[in-house]
Order: sequence, then C-alpha cells, then structure tokens
Amino acid sequence: MLRGTLCGGLLLLVSCGGSGSGNGSGNDGERPPGAPTGVTAEAGSATSVHVMWNTVVAASAEVSRYEVYRGATKIKEVPGSEHMVDVTRLRPATTYAFTVRARDTDGRLGPRSREVRATTPAATAADRSAPSLPTDVRGTAAGSRAVQLSWSASTDDRGVLSYEVYQGETKIHSVGGGQTATVVTGLRPGTRYVFTVRARDAADNLSPAGGPVRLTTPGRDDGRATAPTGFRATSHRFEGAYHIDLSWVPPRVDGVITEYEVRLDGRAATSLVYGGDAPRDRATYSFYAGEDAGVTHRVRIRAKLPDGTWGGFSAERTVTTGPRR
Repeated sequence: MLRGTLCGGLLLLVSCGGSGSGNGSGNDGERPPGAPTGVTAEAGSATSVHVMWNTVVAASAEVSRYEVYRGATKIKEVPGSEHMVDVTRLRPATTYAFTVRARDTDGRLGPRSREVRATTPAATAADRSAPSLPTDVRGTAAGSRAVQLSWSASTDDRGVLSYEVYQGETKIHSVGGGQTATVVTGLRPGTRYVFTVRARDAADNLSPAGGPVRLTTPGRDDGRATAPTGFRATSHRFEGAYHIDLSWVPPRVDGVITEYEVRLDGRAATSLVYGGDAPRDRATYSFYAGEDAGVTHRVRIRAKLPDGTWGGFSAERTVTTGPRR
C-alpha cells in the first residue's frame, strides 16, 4: 500500500486526488536469488549489533526484501533498497550469530549467507557522556562509484565502540571503534554527496557529527540510466474537474524506488511516497489539475534513488485538459 495519511493513503506534499499502483513480474521456475555476500556484523552498543551486506542480483525478478536471522530465528525484514540493519534489544557481553537471505518480487527465497558473529561489550553503569565528535574528517573519490572517508579518533571516558557514517540524514555505514577510515560504495558518477561521521559508545551515547565532507564523484551522469521510461500523460474529467493521469516504468537501479517527484510546467507539483509494495513493473498515478478545459500542461517525473539522490527526469510530455468549451 502507499504510505501516508492524505488522499487515501498517498502522501502528497502539494496537491492530492490520485492513486498509484503497480506490480512485479517474473517467470515461474526461475532460480531464487543468490546468497548475500560481504556480510559483516559489528557491535554498535552493549545491546545492539549493526549487520551489513552487499547487493544481491536476482536471476529474473528483482530482490524485494532481505531477511535477517539470528541463529535460526528471523528477526528483521527490510526492503530490497536497504543493505544494513541495526539489531537491538540484545544482551550485553553475549556472542550472536547472524545470516541474511534475499527474497525476490516473485516470492522466491534464496539461501542463507555465510554466518557472521559479533559480541556485544559488557554493560556500563550510569554512562551518560557521549564521545567527542570525530575531527579532521576527509574524503576522496575512489573511482566514479565509491569514496574513501577518514577521520581522527574520538575520545570517550569508557571507549568508542563504533563509528557511524551518514549520507545526508541517513545512516548508511558502520565500522568498529578501532577503525578511522572506510570506503562507501554503490554511488553514482558525476553526483554530489555529503557525508558526516559520528561516534557511539557501549552505553549507546552518540556524539555530534563531525564536519561534513562534500564530494562529487567523477565521471558523467546524463540521467538516462536513472530516469523513468515509457512515460505517458493523459487527462480525464471526473465530478466537474480534470485530472492528469501518468504512467511510467521505474528505473532499473540497485534497490526499489519508493519516492517520486512530479514536475508540472517546470515546477514541483506533487511528491508521492510508496510503502513496501512500491511498483517495479509499471506505475500509475493521477492528480487534480483544475476545472478549466483546454489548458495545456507540460509534465515529467523523476525518482529518488536508494542512495538518497534524485535520478534523471523522464521525457517531458504535453497534456491538455479536454476540449475548450
């Protein structure tokens, strides 16, 4: 279902009056997704562990979600656009084993990844002091799709347990407290990013963010690879008003697209956000365009990609709200 509270479950930032739909497709009998690789587990505090893994490429349909297991028990499920999770409510000073499995849009569940283990540290009593913020945060591009980040170690009265990397407001990576460098992958060429780093101790106290690192990956991205395709726009009249009907094929990128922006006559008109059943084949959406007939509009759409940046715009279409009377 679409996530939101307005207009029948659709979150609209400017206008409302429509809906979205779509479904996935695949071929029966195809192989399930492979096992996730590059799985790591790092204690984030005395009661949490941060689990990460690499993207899985499914045999036919796309990966719709990942399932995280502690031992034989499934404990977390995240969308296919995410490749990390914080496992919380654990016991201090305890070793845990984790595996990850991928499920595609046709419901096929792949095999488990290799098992990884992490040990939570002992609990600390009455520790309310956060670590100092990481200083001297630096970054350099490592090719067109990755960046290398480094920073000076934070200090803490009980010791730093982990460092967390944020892209904008979103946590995207975590490393152990003994590391002061990491590589962030899965980026786009010719794209501007902002990264910050924060330190966490065993009592879950989180430091302020270090100074932001602003980087633009080299290369050129003309937007075509990340733009919605097959974009169409028509109009219809309903209860005395005109509505613009859109349809498109979501861009084929790493993960599932859950947010779009509609531009009308060169300006942002509507944003829409999908929940767990975001369309992967063809999406549709309709929005209010006024009561006047014979009005011509220019419309196009773009997707917010799983890495937090906006993809390229679709082709622009012209649509008229019925014959002028």
